[in-house]
Amino acid sequence: MSQQKHALSLFTKSPQPGITKTRLTERYGGPLTDAEAAHFYRVTLLDVADAIWAALQTCRRTAATSESYDFVVSGTPESEIPRLQELFRAEFPDAATIRYIVDRGRNFDEHFNDHYRQLFAQGYRSVVCVGGDLPTVAPEFLHRAFQWLAYLDAGSDRGGMVIAPCQAAGVSLVGLTANADMDFTGVFYNQQGTAALEAIISIAAARGVPTTVLEALPDVDNTEDLAHTIAVLKAMAYAMTYQPGIFLPRRTLAWIEENRLVVTTPPNMEHDPRGDIDGTH
Repeated sequence: MSQQKHALSLFTKSPQPGITKTRLTERYGGPLTDAEAAHFYRVTLLDVADAIWAALQTCRRTAATSESYDFVVSGTPESEIPRLQELFRAEFPDAATIRYIVDRGRNFDEHFNDHYRQLFAQGYRSVVCVGGDLPTVAPEFLHRAFQWLAYLDAGSDRGGMVIAPCQAAGVSLVGLTANADMDFTGVFYNQQGTAALEAIISIAAARGVPTTVLEALPDVDNTEDLAHTIAVLKAMAYAMTYQPGIFLPRRTLAWIEENRLVVTTPPNMEHDPRGDIDGTH
């Protein structure tokens, strides 16, 4: 029986001030300096990598003898790959097993397409891809994405796609089988104002690609996203005492605590008519 390869890919850039997470910086109305935004992305990137390692352990433990699972980092430009290698080597004892590719193109869509093209050309049967700004991603979530791809692939000669929406009508996880006829041109680099999630579903529907949708997985692009993530991680940290199985992104939480970040919201001054409805007024 031939070996069937699968890849869990981390589509990323190396954390660099002024390059990564710029929408969180002061020059764009955010709360962080360029250096702080780069450090934030560094810790979230490493926490996502932690979740990937744990997910791969589950995938390998439950895999058939003919299956293998690889950790792939897709980055650009090529000159930044050594920085990523150094970052992961400093944190993970198995970093030498990570495979690296350089995605190329004129815009995000072309880079994203090229990343899948390269991996399928290397013989991977399925690829699940996430970015480095998803600190709440859980290993079980990533494992489940592969399970859905296997289910779709077994039931259709058109393979399949699995996606997880983010909180802004975009996507934070995209998984494909090698025979899924998908092309992400015009999805992220969109000139018509169509949300990425809707654009992807439109392409899948037009091409008859079987698709499953996981629950929303938030990324962190702007100040509102950061506030949401801070509140969620603090809640997770408390709940893990009582809730077995929570995968806590320890680096991101430590960064939040070190920087003494708190979430505040404006007072809610809107009139709630509930008292009028239930007769308490």
